[in-house]
Order: sequence, then structure tokens, then C-alpha cells
Amino acid sequence: MRDQLDATLARFEVLERELVDPAVLAVPQRLAAVVREHGTLARLARRYRAFLELERQLVDLESMRRDADPDVRALADAEHPDLLARRHAEWEELVDLCSDDDDADRGRCIVELRAGTGGDEAALFVRDLYEMYRRHGVERGWDFEVLDASPTELGGFKELILGVSGPEVYRRLRHESGGHRVQRVPDTETKGRIHTSAATVAVLPEPEDVEVSIGPDEYRKDLFCASGPGGQHVNKTASAVRLTHLETGLVVQCQDEKSQHKNLARALRVLKTRLYELRRREEHERRASERKTLVGSGDRSQRIRTYNFPQNRLTDHRINESFTLDQVLAGRLGLVLDAIEAHARSARRAEMERSATPAAD
Repeated sequence: MRDQLDATLARFEVLERELVDPAVLAVPQRLAAVVREHGTLARLARRYRAFLELERQLVDLESMRRDADPDVRALADAEHPDLLARRHAEWEELVDLCSDDDDADRGRCIVELRAGTGGDEAALFVRDLYEMYRRHGVERGWDFEVLDASPTELGGFKELILGVSGPEVYRRLRHESGGHRVQRVPDTETKGRIHTSAATVAVLPEPEDVEVSIGPDEYRKDLFCASGPGGQHVNKTASAVRLTHLETGLVVQCQDEKSQHKNLARALRVLKTRLYELRRREEHERRASERKTLVGSGDRSQRIRTYNFPQNRLTDHRINESFTLDQVLAGRLGLVLDAIEAHARSARRAEMERSATPAAD
């Protein structure tokens, strides 16, 4: 952990110098990238600086405690416990910061909802999940944008891709990735039998343009006529866009807008986000300190939660805790998110503390 902190501080100091470098200031795109990275590292780097200053003071204090003058020793002995406590508090803050997701403070993310097993009922469940997130977002002042949708005749969605922006949006939603299961009697069920259906949720941090750049020669663009509700226009005009990233094979399509240019812009946003997430995961896998005890792996096939309508109960399997379902669906999703975040924070801290602890004095 100390090696990680040293590297972070060294990089932060490089960025501080670049912020006043005329060569960097003359290139707006480069400057924007430096400002973004500087802001990302600032909190941790400054906290580590404060910690190092306390360690330096402790070294000086230890020298004073060995001084020949008894008054000097007495003064140093009196100050020592307080300085140790302050250093310990700084270390606790550093553990929290180091164990957190690098992207936790992003204010934009892409949320992908997809129907799983269950046919039309699963598609209707996707709609319910969307409404749950939207109601929670309204309370927090978030903005929602539908980037692409595949609606069904009964009002559900086979797939729904959203752009969400606002305060702490990724930090709040990041643990929603995974499999969501619903148990209820569908509207189409004539015999009153309970059906089990599923949907998957993927929450991806959306990068800034300066972080992921994709040139026109890096993807193939295909145009096609949109399908589904929308009248004659979507069925006759080749406004839908499909992008295939040549290097990775990632495929994205958008057809929700009538304008080909708007669909292209949205498809590029989603493609950049998925490419960023791919590189992000690859980088995390290379880190020896990868936190495997995090609540949920983000694997889209992992069942993380069950929505039991007959019993009006929502159960999150990662924390083995239940909540009143109708309240959560009505907008009080924060009750669940707070509990998961607290559990995840405890797990991260335990993992970090096992990996490194400052020497005792």
C-alpha cells in the first residue's frame, strides 16, 4: 500500500508541474486531461502528504525524547500520544481512500438493463427496474437519458440503455450490476401462478472524451432501418446505427432517435464507455491488490437480488438483508444502496488492512 501511495503522490506532483507548463497550457485537450487526472488524484495525494508530515514530526519527536534535557524529554513525551493518534486517524482515512473505486466520484454512468429468462414478464420487469432507478434519481437530482431501447408490445423492454448524470451517480449505482430476479403473478397469468423471471443490470462509469478517443478508422459503421414502435419513419429510414470496434469486437447499436447523427453520437458514447470498462477491468486484473472480497463482482450473470411481490419483500443476497418492496419501488432505493455501500466499505477496509498496516510506535 505504501508503494501505491508513493506512486500516486509522485504522479500528482508531476501533474502539478504540468498545470503550469506553457507547453501543456497551449494544448486544450492535453490540459483538460491533466486537470481531470489531477482532480482524481488530489484527495488521496494531499491526504498522504499530511500523513508523511505527521511521520516526519514523529521522527523529530523521537529524537527529542532522547534529549539530555529532562524538560525537553517531558515535553516530547506529552506530545507523543496526540501525534500518534493523529497519524492513526490519517492512516484510517488513507485506507478508506485507497480501497475505494478509482471511478467512484464520477458524475456520469451508463446503465444497461436487459431482460433475461421469462419472456414478456422479464421485459416488464426491466421497465419496473427503470422506474425504480428513475424515482430514486429524481430525489437526488439526477438526469436520465434514454440512449437506446428495444420496447415490447406489452410495454416492457428487451433492452434499455440509459445515460445517467448527477451528484454521486456512479458511487450510488455501482453495486447494482448483476442479476435481478423477480417472483410474482404476471398480468398475463390466468391461473394465478407465481412466475420467476430475471433481468441483468450493468452500471459502467462513463469516461470523458479526453480519456477514450476512438477514430473513425477504429470501428465499422453499419446503417439499418430501426424496428419496433415509431410509425412509418423508423421502418423506412436507415437512421439506426451499429458500430463494431475492430480491435476488440465490441458491438453497439442505437436506433431510438430519428436522426442518424444523433444515433451515431449516442452509439459512440456507449462504445467509449464499454471500451473504457474493458480496459478498466484488464487493469484491475493486473493489480496484485485486486480486492476479491468486494460485495458483488459486477458479473452480469450473478444473482444479487430477489424481488418477491407476493411477500412484498426485496432481498439483497450479498448482505442477506430484506426490505419492504413497495417502498423501494416507489423511490426509497436509498435504503438498499446505503446498506450495500456500508457492507462493501467494511469488506474493502478489511482487505486493505490485511495487506498493509503502518509500523507501531
